[in-house]
Amino acid sequence: MDAAEFRKRGKEMVDYVADYLEKIEKRQVFPDVEPGYLRPLIADCAPQDPESFEDVFKDIEKIIMPGVTHWHSPYFFAYFPAASSFPALLADMLCGGIGCVGFSWAASPACTELETVMLDWLGKMVNLPEEFLAGKDGQGGGVIQGSASEATLIALLAARTKIIRQVQSEKPELTETEIMGRLVAYASDQAHSSVERAALIGAVKIKNVPSDDTFSVCGSALKKVLDEDKAAGLIPFFFCATLGTTPCCSFDKLLELGPICNKENIWMHIDAAYAGSAFICPEFRHLLNGVEFADSFNFNPHKWLLVNFDCSAMWVKKRSDLTGAFKLEPLYLQHHHQESGLVTDYRHWQIPLGRRFRSLKLWFVLRMYGVKGLQEHIRKHIRLSHQFEHLVLQDERFEICAEVVLGLVCFRLKGSNELNEALLKSINDAKKIHLVPCHLREKFVLRFAICSRTVESTHIKFAWQHISQLATDLLKTWEQNHHQQ
Repeated sequence: MDAAEFRKRGKEMVDYVADYLEKIEKRQVFPDVEPGYLRPLIADCAPQDPESFEDVFKDIEKIIMPGVTHWHSPYFFAYFPAASSFPALLADMLCGGIGCVGFSWAASPACTELETVMLDWLGKMVNLPEEFLAGKDGQGGGVIQGSASEATLIALLAARTKIIRQVQSEKPELTETEIMGRLVAYASDQAHSSVERAALIGAVKIKNVPSDDTFSVCGSALKKVLDEDKAAGLIPFFFCATLGTTPCCSFDKLLELGPICNKENIWMHIDAAYAGSAFICPEFRHLLNGVEFADSFNFNPHKWLLVNFDCSAMWVKKRSDLTGAFKLEPLYLQHHHQESGLVTDYRHWQIPLGRRFRSLKLWFVLRMYGVKGLQEHIRKHIRLSHQFEHLVLQDERFEICAEVVLGLVCFRLKGSNELNEALLKSINDAKKIHLVPCHLREKFVLRFAICSRTVESTHIKFAWQHISQLATDLLKTWEQNHHQQ
Protein backbone atom coordinates (compact mmCIF):
# COMPACT_ATOMS: atom_id res chain seq x y z
CA MET A 1 0.00 0.00 0.00
CA ASP A 2 1.51 3.31 -1.05
CA ALA A 3 0.62 6.78 0.27
CA ALA A 4 -1.94 7.35 -2.50
CA GLU A 5 -3.82 4.15 -1.67
CA PHE A 6 -3.53 4.89 2.04
CA ARG A 7 -5.33 8.22 1.49
CA LYS A 8 -8.20 6.39 -0.24
CA ARG A 9 -8.40 3.48 2.22
CA GLY A 10 -7.97 5.76 5.22
CA LYS A 11 -11.09 7.68 4.19
CA GLU A 12 -12.97 4.40 3.71
CA MET A 13 -11.92 3.23 7.17
CA VAL A 14 -12.96 6.52 8.78
CA ASP A 15 -16.36 6.15 7.07
CA TYR A 16 -16.64 2.57 8.29
CA VAL A 17 -15.82 3.54 11.90
CA ALA A 18 -18.19 6.55 11.79
CA ASP A 19 -20.99 4.31 10.42
CA TYR A 20 -20.24 1.65 13.04
CA LEU A 21 -20.53 4.13 15.91
CA GLU A 22 -23.48 6.04 14.43
CA LYS A 23 -25.55 2.89 13.87
CA ILE A 24 -24.23 0.83 16.79
CA GLU A 25 -27.59 0.59 18.55
CA LYS A 26 -28.94 -1.48 15.64
CA ARG A 27 -26.41 -4.20 16.49
CA GLN A 28 -27.06 -6.80 19.18
CA VAL A 29 -25.02 -5.60 22.16
CA PHE A 30 -23.59 -9.04 23.05
CA PRO A 31 -22.43 -11.58 20.44
CA ASP A 32 -24.00 -14.96 19.68
CA VAL A 33 -20.73 -16.86 19.25
CA GLU A 34 -19.32 -19.80 21.22
CA PRO A 35 -15.66 -20.05 22.35
CA GLY A 36 -13.44 -21.04 19.41
CA TYR A 37 -15.80 -19.52 16.81
CA LEU A 38 -13.05 -17.62 15.01
CA ARG A 39 -10.34 -20.17 14.19
CA PRO A 40 -12.37 -22.15 11.61
CA LEU A 41 -13.19 -18.88 9.81
CA ILE A 42 -9.59 -18.01 8.98
CA ALA A 43 -6.68 -19.80 7.32
CA ASP A 44 -4.28 -21.94 9.33
CA CYS A 45 -1.23 -19.88 8.37
CA ALA A 46 -0.41 -16.37 7.22
CA PRO A 47 -0.68 -15.99 3.40
CA GLN A 48 2.55 -16.30 1.39
CA ASP A 49 1.33 -13.76 -1.19
CA PRO A 50 -0.20 -10.39 -0.37
CA GLU A 51 -3.98 -10.01 -0.29
CA SER A 52 -5.90 -6.90 -1.31
CA PHE A 53 -7.35 -4.36 1.11
CA GLU A 54 -10.83 -5.29 -0.18
CA ASP A 55 -10.32 -8.91 0.89
CA VAL A 56 -9.23 -7.88 4.37
CA PHE A 57 -11.96 -5.25 4.67
CA LYS A 58 -14.73 -7.74 3.73
CA ASP A 59 -13.61 -9.99 6.56
CA ILE A 60 -14.23 -7.32 9.22
CA GLU A 61 -18.01 -7.79 9.04
CA LYS A 62 -17.73 -11.50 8.27
CA ILE A 63 -15.23 -12.60 10.94
CA ILE A 64 -14.61 -9.85 13.50
CA MET A 65 -17.94 -8.11 14.09
CA PRO A 66 -19.90 -11.30 14.88
CA GLY A 67 -17.57 -11.76 17.88
CA VAL A 68 -17.54 -8.17 19.19
CA THR A 69 -19.18 -7.07 22.42
CA HIS A 70 -20.30 -3.54 21.59
CA TRP A 71 -18.96 -1.50 24.53
CA HIS A 72 -20.14 1.77 22.98
CA SER A 73 -23.72 0.64 22.43
CA PRO A 74 -26.30 2.63 24.43
CA TYR A 75 -27.59 -0.80 25.55
CA PHE A 76 -24.27 -1.68 27.22
CA PHE A 77 -24.55 -1.26 31.01
CA ALA A 78 -21.85 -3.71 32.18
CA TYR A 79 -18.56 -3.19 34.06
CA PHE A 80 -17.70 0.53 33.97
CA PRO A 81 -17.70 2.74 30.86
CA ALA A 82 -14.95 2.55 28.24
CA ALA A 83 -14.51 6.09 26.94
CA SER A 84 -14.71 6.92 23.25
CA SER A 85 -14.91 10.10 21.21
CA PHE A 86 -14.09 11.20 17.67
CA PRO A 87 -11.30 13.62 18.72
CA ALA A 88 -9.59 10.79 20.63
CA LEU A 89 -9.87 8.45 17.62
CA LEU A 90 -8.27 11.09 15.39
CA ALA A 91 -5.46 11.59 17.91
CA ASP A 92 -4.84 7.82 17.95
CA MET A 93 -4.46 7.90 14.16
CA LEU A 94 -1.85 10.62 14.54
CA CYS A 95 -0.12 8.64 17.31
CA GLY A 96 0.11 5.62 14.99
CA GLY A 97 1.30 7.82 12.14
CA ILE A 98 4.11 9.44 14.11
CA GLY A 99 4.91 5.99 15.47
CA CYS A 100 7.55 7.04 17.98
CA VAL A 101 8.59 4.93 20.98
CA GLY A 102 8.85 7.58 23.67
CA PHE A 103 10.91 5.93 26.40
CA SER A 104 13.13 8.99 26.93
CA TRP A 105 13.03 12.71 26.22
CA ALA A 106 15.51 12.28 23.37
CA ALA A 107 13.46 9.43 21.85
CA SER A 108 10.86 12.09 20.99
CA PRO A 109 10.86 15.33 22.99
CA ALA A 110 7.23 16.26 22.14
CA CYS A 111 5.99 12.86 23.34
CA THR A 112 7.50 13.41 26.80
CA GLU A 113 6.81 17.12 27.18
CA LEU A 114 3.17 17.03 26.05
CA GLU A 115 2.49 14.23 28.55
CA THR A 116 3.98 16.24 31.44
CA VAL A 117 1.90 19.30 30.54
CA MET A 118 -1.32 17.33 29.89
CA LEU A 119 -1.04 15.65 33.30
CA ASP A 120 -0.64 19.11 34.85
CA TRP A 121 -3.77 20.26 32.95
CA LEU A 122 -5.70 17.24 34.17
CA GLY A 123 -4.36 17.59 37.72
CA LYS A 124 -5.57 21.20 37.80
CA MET A 125 -8.98 20.14 36.45
CA VAL A 126 -9.49 17.85 39.49
CA ASN A 127 -7.89 20.44 41.75
CA LEU A 128 -4.99 18.25 42.90
CA PRO A 129 -2.68 19.77 45.51
CA GLU A 130 0.26 21.64 43.97
CA GLU A 131 2.76 18.96 45.11
CA PHE A 132 1.37 16.50 42.58
CA LEU A 133 2.05 18.80 39.62
CA ALA A 134 5.32 18.97 37.71
CA GLY A 135 5.05 22.70 36.94
CA LYS A 136 8.37 24.26 36.04
CA ASP A 137 10.32 22.97 39.01
CA GLY A 138 8.00 20.77 41.10
CA GLN A 139 9.05 17.55 42.84
CA GLY A 140 5.94 15.68 41.72
CA GLY A 141 4.25 15.10 38.40
CA GLY A 142 2.05 12.87 36.32
CA VAL A 143 2.50 9.99 33.92
CA ILE A 144 0.17 8.00 31.65
CA GLN A 145 0.07 4.28 32.49
CA GLY A 146 -1.73 1.59 30.50
CA SER A 147 -4.22 0.79 33.26
CA ALA A 148 -5.03 1.38 36.92
CA SER A 149 -3.63 -2.09 37.67
CA GLU A 150 -0.24 -0.89 36.41
CA ALA A 151 -0.44 2.30 38.47
CA THR A 152 -1.18 0.33 41.65
CA LEU A 153 1.71 -2.04 40.96
CA ILE A 154 4.14 0.83 40.28
CA ALA A 155 3.09 2.56 43.52
CA LEU A 156 3.46 -0.64 45.54
CA LEU A 157 6.91 -1.43 44.10
CA ALA A 158 8.12 2.14 44.71
CA ALA A 159 6.79 1.98 48.29
CA ARG A 160 8.52 -1.37 48.79
CA THR A 161 11.90 -0.05 47.61
CA LYS A 162 11.53 3.04 49.79
CA ILE A 163 10.70 1.11 52.98
CA ILE A 164 13.44 -1.50 52.43
CA ARG A 165 16.07 1.26 52.13
CA GLN A 166 14.69 3.00 55.22
CA VAL A 167 14.65 -0.12 57.38
CA GLN A 168 18.13 -1.12 56.18
CA SER A 169 19.54 2.25 57.23
CA GLU A 170 17.92 1.93 60.68
CA LYS A 171 18.65 -1.80 61.19
CA PRO A 172 21.65 -2.75 59.03
CA GLU A 173 21.66 -6.25 60.58
CA LEU A 174 18.45 -7.17 58.70
CA THR A 175 18.81 -8.63 55.20
CA GLU A 176 16.53 -7.55 52.36
CA THR A 177 14.88 -10.99 52.44
CA GLU A 178 14.13 -10.67 56.16
CA ILE A 179 12.59 -7.22 55.65
CA MET A 180 10.54 -8.43 52.64
CA GLY A 181 9.14 -11.25 54.75
CA ARG A 182 7.74 -8.75 57.25
CA LEU A 183 6.21 -6.24 54.82
CA VAL A 184 2.42 -5.93 54.66
CA ALA A 185 0.21 -4.03 52.21
CA TYR A 186 -3.45 -3.21 52.91
CA ALA A 187 -6.62 -2.52 50.94
CA SER A 188 -10.37 -2.58 51.50
CA ASP A 189 -12.25 -5.88 51.25
CA GLN A 190 -14.05 -4.07 48.39
CA ALA A 191 -10.82 -3.15 46.53
CA HIS A 192 -10.25 -4.35 42.97
CA SER A 193 -8.50 -7.72 42.55
CA SER A 194 -5.63 -5.90 40.80
CA VAL A 195 -4.45 -4.63 44.22
CA GLU A 196 -4.06 -8.19 45.48
CA ARG A 197 -2.34 -9.03 42.20
CA ALA A 198 0.13 -6.17 42.68
CA ALA A 199 1.08 -7.62 46.09
CA LEU A 200 1.45 -11.06 44.51
CA ILE A 201 3.84 -9.67 41.85
CA GLY A 202 5.60 -7.56 44.49
CA ALA A 203 6.05 -10.68 46.67
CA VAL A 204 4.59 -9.05 49.80
CA LYS A 205 1.75 -10.01 52.12
CA ILE A 206 -1.56 -8.19 51.64
CA LYS A 207 -4.44 -7.94 54.09
CA ASN A 208 -8.04 -6.87 53.55
CA VAL A 209 -9.30 -4.14 55.85
CA PRO A 210 -13.00 -4.75 56.60
CA SER A 211 -15.35 -2.12 55.18
CA ASP A 212 -18.29 -0.68 57.13
CA ASP A 213 -22.00 -0.94 56.29
CA THR A 214 -21.58 1.63 53.49
CA PHE A 215 -18.79 -0.56 52.01
CA SER A 216 -16.16 2.06 52.93
CA VAL A 217 -13.00 1.67 54.98
CA CYS A 218 -12.82 4.03 57.96
CA GLY A 219 -9.81 5.03 60.05
CA SER A 220 -10.57 2.83 63.09
CA ALA A 221 -10.71 -0.33 60.94
CA LEU A 222 -7.27 0.39 59.44
CA LYS A 223 -5.80 1.32 62.83
CA LYS A 224 -7.00 -1.96 64.35
CA VAL A 225 -5.21 -4.16 61.76
CA LEU A 226 -2.07 -1.98 61.85
CA ASP A 227 -1.81 -2.28 65.64
CA GLU A 228 -2.22 -6.07 65.48
CA ASP A 229 0.39 -6.44 62.74
CA LYS A 230 2.95 -4.14 64.35
CA ALA A 231 2.56 -6.06 67.62
CA ALA A 232 3.35 -9.24 65.65
CA GLY A 233 6.59 -7.70 64.35
CA LEU A 234 5.34 -7.00 60.83
CA ILE A 235 6.10 -3.82 58.85
CA PRO A 236 3.03 -2.09 57.35
CA PHE A 237 4.22 -0.11 54.30
CA PHE A 238 1.41 0.44 51.75
CA PHE A 239 -2.31 1.18 51.79
CA CYS A 240 -4.43 1.38 48.66
CA ALA A 241 -7.52 3.53 49.26
CA THR A 242 -10.32 3.16 46.73
CA LEU A 243 -12.57 5.97 45.57
CA GLY A 244 -15.43 4.39 43.62
CA THR A 245 -15.09 0.65 44.29
CA THR A 246 -15.84 -1.75 41.43
CA PRO A 247 -18.72 -3.61 43.12
CA CYS A 248 -20.79 -0.59 44.23
CA CYS A 249 -18.83 2.66 43.79
CA SER A 250 -18.22 3.23 47.52
CA PHE A 251 -15.58 5.63 48.84
CA ASP A 252 -12.94 4.95 51.47
CA LYS A 253 -12.73 7.69 54.11
CA LEU A 254 -9.55 9.49 53.06
CA LEU A 255 -9.76 12.18 55.74
CA GLU A 256 -9.57 9.48 58.43
CA LEU A 257 -7.14 7.14 56.63
CA GLY A 258 -4.65 9.73 55.35
CA PRO A 259 -3.37 11.02 58.70
CA ILE A 260 -2.96 7.44 59.98
CA CYS A 261 -0.88 6.49 56.92
CA ASN A 262 1.25 9.63 57.26
CA LYS A 263 1.83 9.04 60.98
CA GLU A 264 2.69 5.35 60.48
CA ASN A 265 5.01 6.01 57.51
CA ILE A 266 2.75 4.05 55.15
CA TRP A 267 2.58 4.95 51.44
CA MET A 268 -1.03 5.82 50.61
CA HIS A 269 -2.04 5.21 47.00
CA ILE A 270 -5.50 6.27 45.81
CA ASP A 271 -7.22 4.20 43.13
CA ALA A 272 -10.05 6.29 41.67
CA ALA A 273 -10.05 4.46 38.33
CA TYR A 274 -13.72 5.13 37.53
CA ALA A 275 -14.79 7.88 39.93
CA GLY A 276 -11.81 10.18 39.36
CA SER A 277 -13.24 11.70 36.17
CA ALA A 278 -16.22 13.06 38.16
CA PHE A 279 -13.87 15.17 40.30
CA ILE A 280 -13.68 17.71 37.44
CA CYS A 281 -17.20 18.74 38.54
CA PRO A 282 -17.02 21.04 41.60
CA GLU A 283 -20.08 19.35 43.16
CA PHE A 284 -18.22 15.99 43.25
CA ARG A 285 -14.74 17.27 44.12
CA HIS A 286 -15.36 16.79 47.87
CA LEU A 287 -15.13 13.03 47.24
CA LEU A 288 -11.38 13.58 46.73
CA ASN A 289 -10.87 15.53 49.97
CA GLY A 290 -7.92 13.94 51.80
CA VAL A 291 -5.86 13.46 48.62
CA GLU A 292 -3.38 15.86 50.23
CA PHE A 293 -2.29 12.96 52.50
CA ALA A 294 -1.61 10.59 49.59
CA ASP A 295 1.73 9.72 48.00
CA SER A 296 0.19 8.73 44.67
CA PHE A 297 -3.17 9.13 42.95
CA ASN A 298 -4.60 7.48 39.85
CA PHE A 299 -7.71 7.62 37.69
CA ASN A 300 -8.65 6.51 34.17
CA PRO A 301 -9.62 9.15 31.61
CA HIS A 302 -10.16 6.08 29.39
CA LYS A 303 -13.17 5.13 31.52
CA TRP A 304 -15.22 8.29 31.78
CA LEU A 305 -13.42 11.25 30.21
CA LEU A 306 -13.98 10.47 26.50
CA VAL A 307 -10.36 9.40 25.89
CA ASN A 308 -10.15 5.99 24.21
CA PHE A 309 -8.24 3.18 25.93
CA ASP A 310 -5.45 3.22 27.01
CA CYS A 311 -4.90 6.30 29.11
CA SER A 312 -4.58 5.87 32.89
CA ALA A 313 -3.38 9.02 34.64
CA MET A 314 -1.10 8.67 37.67
CA TRP A 315 0.45 11.38 39.83
CA VAL A 316 3.12 11.19 42.54
CA LYS A 317 4.18 13.77 45.09
CA LYS A 318 7.84 12.81 44.78
CA ARG A 319 8.87 11.53 41.38
CA SER A 320 12.24 10.55 42.88
CA ASP A 321 10.34 7.74 44.69
CA LEU A 322 9.55 6.16 41.30
CA THR A 323 12.82 6.87 39.54
CA GLY A 324 14.68 5.72 42.66
CA ALA A 325 12.98 2.34 42.40
CA PHE A 326 13.19 1.73 38.64
CA LYS A 327 16.20 3.61 37.29
CA LEU A 328 18.74 1.74 35.18
CA GLU A 329 20.97 3.60 32.72
CA PRO A 330 22.54 1.46 29.97
CA LEU A 331 24.70 3.49 27.60
CA TYR A 332 22.36 2.92 24.61
CA LEU A 333 19.49 4.71 26.44
CA GLN A 334 21.53 7.67 27.71
CA HIS A 335 21.35 11.15 26.19
CA HIS A 336 23.15 14.40 26.95
CA HIS A 337 20.14 16.24 28.43
CA GLN A 338 19.25 13.67 31.05
CA GLU A 339 21.35 15.09 33.87
CA SER A 340 20.20 18.68 33.27
CA GLY A 341 17.24 18.27 35.62
CA LEU A 342 15.03 19.80 32.91
CA VAL A 343 13.86 16.56 31.36
CA THR A 344 11.79 13.57 32.36
CA ASP A 345 12.59 10.10 31.05
CA TYR A 346 9.29 8.30 31.49
CA ARG A 347 10.86 4.85 31.20
CA HIS A 348 11.78 5.25 34.89
CA TRP A 349 8.12 5.75 35.82
CA GLN A 350 6.69 2.51 34.44
CA ILE A 351 7.13 -1.26 33.96
CA PRO A 352 7.66 -1.37 30.15
CA LEU A 353 10.45 0.49 28.39
CA GLY A 354 8.50 1.55 25.27
CA ARG A 355 5.48 3.81 25.31
CA ARG A 356 3.03 5.26 22.78
CA PHE A 357 2.31 8.96 22.26
CA ARG A 358 -0.85 8.70 24.38
CA SER A 359 -0.94 12.33 25.52
CA LEU A 360 -2.14 13.35 22.03
CA LYS A 361 -5.54 11.86 22.90
CA LEU A 362 -5.77 13.96 26.05
CA TRP A 363 -4.66 17.09 24.21
CA PHE A 364 -7.28 16.65 21.45
CA VAL A 365 -10.12 15.78 23.85
CA LEU A 366 -9.41 18.46 26.46
CA ARG A 367 -9.20 21.13 23.77
CA MET A 368 -12.14 20.02 21.61
CA TYR A 369 -14.59 19.38 24.48
CA GLY A 370 -13.26 21.93 26.96
CA VAL A 371 -13.72 21.42 30.69
CA LYS A 372 -17.39 22.44 30.39
CA GLY A 373 -18.14 19.86 27.69
CA LEU A 374 -16.56 17.10 29.79
CA GLN A 375 -18.41 18.21 32.92
CA GLU A 376 -21.70 18.06 30.99
CA HIS A 377 -20.89 14.49 29.86
CA ILE A 378 -20.30 13.39 33.47
CA ARG A 379 -23.40 15.17 34.77
CA LYS A 380 -25.61 13.64 32.08
CA HIS A 381 -24.47 10.12 33.02
CA ILE A 382 -25.14 10.81 36.70
CA ARG A 383 -28.63 12.18 35.88
CA LEU A 384 -29.36 8.98 33.96
CA SER A 385 -28.22 6.74 36.83
CA HIS A 386 -30.58 8.60 39.19
CA GLN A 387 -33.35 8.16 36.62
CA PHE A 388 -32.76 4.39 36.68
CA GLU A 389 -32.56 4.39 40.49
CA HIS A 390 -35.91 6.22 40.61
CA LEU A 391 -37.52 3.60 38.32
CA VAL A 392 -36.21 0.77 40.52
CA LEU A 393 -37.49 2.44 43.70
CA GLN A 394 -41.01 2.74 42.23
CA ASP A 395 -41.24 -1.07 41.93
CA GLU A 396 -41.67 -2.65 45.37
CA ARG A 397 -40.38 -6.02 44.08
CA PHE A 398 -36.87 -4.54 43.86
CA GLU A 399 -34.35 -3.02 46.25
CA ILE A 400 -31.38 -0.63 45.84
CA CYS A 401 -28.31 -2.14 47.51
CA ALA A 402 -25.87 0.77 47.80
CA GLU A 403 -26.04 4.56 47.68
CA VAL A 404 -26.09 5.88 44.11
CA VAL A 405 -23.39 8.57 44.04
CA LEU A 406 -22.16 8.58 40.43
CA GLY A 407 -23.16 6.53 37.37
CA LEU A 408 -23.64 3.07 38.92
CA VAL A 409 -26.83 1.58 40.36
CA CYS A 410 -26.69 -1.67 42.36
CA PHE A 411 -30.09 -3.34 42.57
CA ARG A 412 -31.76 -6.72 42.96
CA LEU A 413 -35.11 -8.43 43.31
CA LYS A 414 -36.08 -8.85 46.97
CA GLY A 415 -35.54 -12.56 47.50
CA SER A 416 -32.88 -15.21 47.18
CA ASN A 417 -29.55 -15.07 45.38
CA GLU A 418 -30.78 -17.90 43.10
CA LEU A 419 -33.72 -15.72 42.01
CA ASN A 420 -31.36 -12.85 41.11
CA GLU A 421 -28.95 -15.17 39.32
CA ALA A 422 -31.90 -16.38 37.25
CA LEU A 423 -32.94 -12.79 36.50
CA LEU A 424 -29.45 -11.83 35.34
CA LYS A 425 -29.28 -14.96 33.17
CA SER A 426 -32.58 -14.09 31.49
CA ILE A 427 -31.40 -10.49 30.90
CA ASN A 428 -28.10 -11.53 29.34
CA ASP A 429 -29.61 -14.44 27.39
CA ALA A 430 -32.08 -12.04 25.74
CA LYS A 431 -29.10 -9.88 24.61
CA LYS A 432 -31.15 -6.69 24.39
CA ILE A 433 -28.98 -5.09 27.08
CA HIS A 434 -25.82 -6.27 28.85
CA LEU A 435 -25.17 -6.28 32.63
CA VAL A 436 -22.73 -7.93 35.04
CA PRO A 437 -23.23 -8.80 38.73
CA CYS A 438 -21.30 -8.33 41.94
CA HIS A 439 -21.41 -9.66 45.49
CA LEU A 440 -22.16 -7.24 48.32
CA ARG A 441 -21.49 -9.24 51.48
CA GLU A 442 -23.60 -12.37 50.97
CA LYS A 443 -25.98 -10.81 48.42
CA PHE A 444 -25.87 -11.44 44.66
CA VAL A 445 -26.47 -8.00 43.13
CA LEU A 446 -27.01 -6.67 39.60
CA ARG A 447 -24.90 -3.68 38.54
CA PHE A 448 -26.36 -1.12 36.12
CA ALA A 449 -23.56 1.20 34.91
CA ILE A 450 -24.23 4.16 32.60
CA CYS A 451 -21.58 3.61 29.93
CA SER A 452 -22.07 4.84 26.38
CA ARG A 453 -21.34 8.41 25.29
CA THR A 454 -24.59 8.30 23.27
CA VAL A 455 -26.89 6.78 25.93
CA GLU A 456 -30.10 8.76 26.50
CA SER A 457 -33.11 8.72 28.78
CA THR A 458 -35.03 6.58 26.23
CA HIS A 459 -32.43 3.79 26.52
CA ILE A 460 -32.75 3.85 30.32
CA LYS A 461 -36.54 3.57 30.09
CA PHE A 462 -36.23 0.73 27.58
CA ALA A 463 -33.73 -1.12 29.80
CA TRP A 464 -35.97 -0.80 32.86
CA GLN A 465 -39.13 -1.93 31.01
CA HIS A 466 -37.18 -4.90 29.66
CA ILE A 467 -35.81 -5.86 33.10
CA SER A 468 -39.22 -5.34 34.70
CA GLN A 469 -40.96 -7.58 32.14
CA LEU A 470 -38.32 -10.33 32.49
CA ALA A 471 -38.75 -10.11 36.29
CA THR A 472 -42.54 -10.54 35.90
CA ASP A 473 -42.07 -13.62 33.67
CA LEU A 474 -39.45 -15.05 36.00
CA LEU A 475 -41.51 -14.57 39.17
CA LYS A 476 -44.48 -16.37 37.57
CA THR A 477 -42.47 -19.47 36.66
CA TRP A 478 -40.54 -19.24 39.96
CA GLU A 479 -43.75 -19.30 42.02
CA GLN A 480 -45.22 -22.15 39.92
CA ASN A 481 -42.07 -24.26 40.31
CA HIS A 482 -41.89 -23.58 44.03
CA HIS A 483 -45.58 -24.45 44.52
CA GLN A 484 -45.03 -27.73 42.69
CA GLN A 485 -42.15 -28.56 45.03
